[in-house]
Amino acid sequence: MRKTILAVCLAGGLSVLCAAEDLPGYTDSPFLPNSKWRVHDPSRPQPKIISPGTGDIGVAPPQDAIALFDGTNFDAWQRSDRKPIDGKIENGAFNIRQTGQLQTKREFGDFQLHLEWSTPTERADRMNWGNSGVLIMGGFEIQIIESHDSFIYADGNAGAIYGQFPPLVNPARKAGDWQSFDVFFTAPKFEKNKLTVPAYATVVYNGVLVQNHQAILGITTHRALPSAYPVKETGPIVLQEHHSGVKFRNIWIRTLE
Repeated sequence: MRKTILAVCLAGGLSVLCAAEDLPGYTDSPFLPNSKWRVHDPSRPQPKIISPGTGDIGVAPPQDAIALFDGTNFDAWQRSDRKPIDGKIENGAFNIRQTGQLQTKREFGDFQLHLEWSTPTERADRMNWGNSGVLIMGGFEIQIIESHDSFIYADGNAGAIYGQFPPLVNPARKAGDWQSFDVFFTAPKFEKNKLTVPAYATVVYNGVLVQNHQAILGITTHRALPSAYPVKETGPIVLQEHHSGVKFRNIWIRTLE
C-alpha cells in the first residue's frame, strides 16, 4: 500500500494539508550547500501565511532617490535584447509582457530599491501565474509570482531568493492588488578576482521582512545549484519577462556609497 505523505500547502490564501504528489518541485535536483533541502525541494516547508495589513502601499521617493520609473517614461531603462521599448504606460504603470524584459541603463552596487508590482487576475497554471522577478546585478533574483491563491516550491514563491531561500513568511496580497518590495542590497566584494565577501539582501515585502541580511549563494538558476559569482561589484537592475503580464509602477533607488 502506498504511503501518502501530507504537507502544508496553500489554497485560497489558507494553509491546508495536501498530498505529496500535489506538491510542485523536483526530487532529483542537487542539495543546496550545507542544507538538507534540494533546489526546489517539494517537501521544503511553505512559508507561514500572514496578513500584510491594509492601506496604500505607495511610498514616495526620498530627496536623494533616483527615479527609475515615475509613471511617465522609460528613460532609465533599455530592453535586455536592445530592441526599442514598445510598451504603453497606463495609469502610471507598465506591463512587462508588452515592454519585454527591461534592465537599467545604469549599474548599481550597494543600494536601497523600492518597486511596486501587480500580478494578473486571470488564473493560469501555478508556474506561470504572475511569474516575473527582480534580478539584482542582472543575476540575483528576488522572485515575483502569484502567491496568495497559488503556490510553487517554497524557494520559488514571491519574496524568495530564487532557488536558494524561501521568504520567512508569505504576506502576499490578492492577484490584481498592488504589492511592494523594498530591497536593501550589499554588493559582493573581490580582491584579485577572488570573492572575499558575498552579496547580501534584505527584502521587505508589503511592509513585512521576508529576507534578513541573507547571504546570496551565487547567480540564481532553475533546478540547479547557484552559478559562480561573476567578478564584478556593480550591475543593472533587471525586470524579468516570463510570459506573464505583471505590471510595475513607482520604482526608485538610493545608492549607498
